Amino acid sequence: MPKWLRDAVFYEIYPQSFMDSNGDGIGDFDGIIEKLDYIKELGCNAIWMNPCYDSPFQDAGYDVRDYKKTAARYGSNEDLIRLFGEVHKRGMHILLDLVPGHTSEEHEWFKESSKTESNEYSERYIWTDGWLSAPSGLNYVAGETPRNGVYVLNFFKCQPALNYGFLNPTESWQKGIDDPACIATREAIKDIIRFWLDAGCDGFRVDMADSLVKKDDEKKSGTSMVWKDIRKMLDESYPEAALVSEWNMPHFAIPAGFHMDFFLDWTGNGYNLLLRNMENGRNNSFFKKDSDRSILDFFDEYLEKYEKIKTQGSYSLITGNHDTTRVSHFLDERELKLAYAFLFTMPGNPFIYYGDEIGMRYLELPSKEGGYTRTGSRTPMQWDNTVNHGFSKADAKDLYLPVDTAEDAPTVAGQQKESDSILNTVKAVLAIRNSHDEFKDNANLELVYAKNDERAFAYRRGSLLMLCNPSDDEAVISSGAINTNGEKVYEIGNTACHENGYTLGAQSFGIYKL
Repeated sequence: MPKWLRDAVFYEIYPQSFMDSNGDGIGDFDGIIEKLDYIKELGCNAIWMNPCYDSPFQDAGYDVRDYKKTAARYGSNEDLIRLFGEVHKRGMHILLDLVPGHTSEEHEWFKESSKTESNEYSERYIWTDGWLSAPSGLNYVAGETPRNGVYVLNFFKCQPALNYGFLNPTESWQKGIDDPACIATREAIKDIIRFWLDAGCDGFRVDMADSLVKKDDEKKSGTSMVWKDIRKMLDESYPEAALVSEWNMPHFAIPAGFHMDFFLDWTGNGYNLLLRNMENGRNNSFFKKDSDRSILDFFDEYLEKYEKIKTQGSYSLITGNHDTTRVSHFLDERELKLAYAFLFTMPGNPFIYYGDEIGMRYLELPSKEGGYTRTGSRTPMQWDNTVNHGFSKADAKDLYLPVDTAEDAPTVAGQQKESDSILNTVKAVLAIRNSHDEFKDNANLELVYAKNDERAFAYRRGSLLMLCNPSDDEAVISSGAINTNGEKVYEIGNTACHENGYTLGAQSFGIYKL
């Protein structure tokens, strides 16, 4: 595990929408540099930036046209390298987004692979032997290239799948994992990784990390073999480079070579039940004050996975990301504060999606660059109440996406002035996290109080005890169930420790030093 990950708190930046420095309506590298001090003052010391490579932007940059060239809308390679340097000057780290499962159909590799004559890229993608041999169980495209065959997709139509092989080939056109063509694909990705690590980035968040080997088994053993090989290269040459997977199966991802995996928002899973659970039109997310859920709805799933990897890697919790509806769409201001206090005091490396720290809203918008319903979570960052909320000096019609024009749209400047704002609550909780070593020990979580028929719960991280009551009724946790010699460190709402236990006021959260 890279040493710097022990206390890393991440801030996710969607570069199109964070800060526009040149007035063209789209965020850029220089804009990010302008706001690095803000990110550090927030309490974050690491950044994950969504794809910034050359792309036709049919999937917001997840359709890469050239892995080694930045998109002109953000700046040059030299500008990105300067961003790396400015990040490091502040004692921070930055991850790029690696997209290894597919490229754009405009990538030079694919153009060469599409040709009728054989060349070094002919097997870089997955092609059948002829146009009539459709690949069973896989999405594909036919009739769009000179080549006599159809090609397999990894996600959208614009994203042909790179060829890492099949776990158990059954057709003449299917390659095994150790076929020279599949090894060449793997080596090409290693080359890209080395290119950007040598340029100064600190690692990668890996898009669709489990999607490499096709017809893989349930444990993704074929894909895991590929990642173990890549990790071996990193351990030998770049031991401080971090890898975080988009997988949500840490018991597979961590042994495969990743340092971190995300607990992603999948319909009805434990994370979804915390923040974004809708049932028959009713919001029954745990942190809603009128929910009937127990925290065990989350912990029953979380602990099973956490216990398997807690000494090996991080199972990271997120406020949201570019693929999720903003959490403020489901929780009000007080509910957000409690949810964030919980997320930031749990094990793993927290990830804050830009704007979540001020409760930016989800906007109903037409699809942009393949965003579909996700587009409303990708709107420009709201810095202040100047033109375009300080994101850009461009005309509103030229913005990448429209800003929130509501009179009460939250802004950084506005919330900085309010001591009890969401922003200042985030700062306060992260300051506590960053100043206590207990929060840097990934393996010390103990759920000390939780019941199926109660809303209040408590958990411990070393000598720190966290208590939470998300309901709008007072709750008491008796001394028979929990240590009561705590000294209050922080609270949201009203909490009290006494010889008979802890009293938790309506919608409260407390941190106590035992």
